[in-house]
Amino acid sequence: MAEDKGAAAGGELDPKLLDILVCPLTKGPLRYDRARGELVSEQAGLAYPIRDGIPIMLVDEARPLSEGDRIPPEVRAGG
Repeated sequence: MAEDKGAAAGGELDPKLLDILVCPLTKGPLRYDRARGELVSEQAGLAYPIRDGIPIMLVDEARPLSEGDRIPPEVRAGG
């Protein structure tokens, strides 16, 4: 049986996937939001859901980011 490791409803994501997955719209990097169970594309302003540990990389299934979901550029740049 699968063990719940405390991840959000989307399930645990294999860290190796983050190395190879990109946003299908921008081809840019993705950020894993464990609390929401989503892969976030800051460039596209979209959050792709993770269902049963499987990222759903379809623009039609993505949620638009609100201002509160975005990381300010100065924080992203480490400044």
